[in-house]
Amino acid sequence: MKHHVENQCDEPRVSVVILNWNGRKLLEQFLPLVLEHTLGDEFRVVVADNGSTDDSVEFLQTLFPEVPLILLDENHGFAEGYNRALEQVRSEYVVLLNSDVETTPNWLQPLVDFMDNHPEVAAVQPKLLSYHQRDHFEYAGAAGGFIDRYGYPFCRGRILEEVEEDRGQYDTVIPLFWATGACLMIRKSDFVENGGLDGRFFAHMEEIDLCWRLNARGRKVMCVPSSTVYHVGGASLDKENPKKMYLNFRNNLLMLYKNVPRTRYFTTFAVRYFMDLLAFVHLVMKGNFKNARAVVKAYVDYWKMRPSYKQVRRENLAKTLIEIPTQYPKSILMRFYTGKKTYQSLYSK
Repeated sequence: MKHHVENQCDEPRVSVVILNWNGRKLLEQFLPLVLEHTLGDEFRVVVADNGSTDDSVEFLQTLFPEVPLILLDENHGFAEGYNRALEQVRSEYVVLLNSDVETTPNWLQPLVDFMDNHPEVAAVQPKLLSYHQRDHFEYAGAAGGFIDRYGYPFCRGRILEEVEEDRGQYDTVIPLFWATGACLMIRKSDFVENGGLDGRFFAHMEEIDLCWRLNARGRKVMCVPSSTVYHVGGASLDKENPKKMYLNFRNNLLMLYKNVPRTRYFTTFAVRYFMDLLAFVHLVMKGNFKNARAVVKAYVDYWKMRPSYKQVRRENLAKTLIEIPTQYPKSILMRFYTGKKTYQSLYSK
């Protein structure tokens, strides 16, 4: 079945696109709030269904017939699912919004206003707080994403597993290395011109990879914390799920191969291989054999896939304009295990 759009209407300036896969309960819980908080002629909420096998589509057609529905023929994953959905959206700005995000009143306007006033900015995210612990940041995005020199991601408000309480300490607008895919506003032109999400990733790390390309080509990624949303997190895969472990390890290695400059290539991968070996040994010693096997499988598949990325790497390096100032120049693991467990402490002397 070819994917198609139902209820096509005139394109507004901003399309909020929710990618759904077997998420009827999440749609039932969160879609009404998104619609309530996204009013105005400039805005539209779209649901793209990623080949669901539950009754999501029937639910939407019956209870929300006014919501445009993009039907994809199968589950293409987060990355390729959004690529295919956004092919059919012609708005100036698109928002990739997870189905497990609770929006707040006036969540969208600050993002639009900021983008309108800063043409050099390609993408923005709001402040993400935890749906379950509402005075704390949310693991997957917090107040903006960063990455260390060896490819380990962290957030302003979350270092490894340490998540901070939101006390207003990160309420400033700042440049990021990456913005979370849980709630990412991006100019459609930047999305297309920079290759969109890497469909072969399926899920996890794809937004970091895209933001790496944006930053490397001189475009900016920012956090606008005057906009706030609440994220459930782990709605598709729990943090300890072996499939999530596999995708995170494999995709992180592929992302590094695609983007690391030649001058830092050898040291970056030498350190990563050593660190990942330690992670594997740690999992085995804990008796977590499923996740240990996931790490091995991630490396096997990385080496299988790497040759097919040689041309992509050449193209990326040819288009890279600058070293990225928002990349953390040290090892986040070394800093964390020597007591630097908050974003603020990482940059203190």
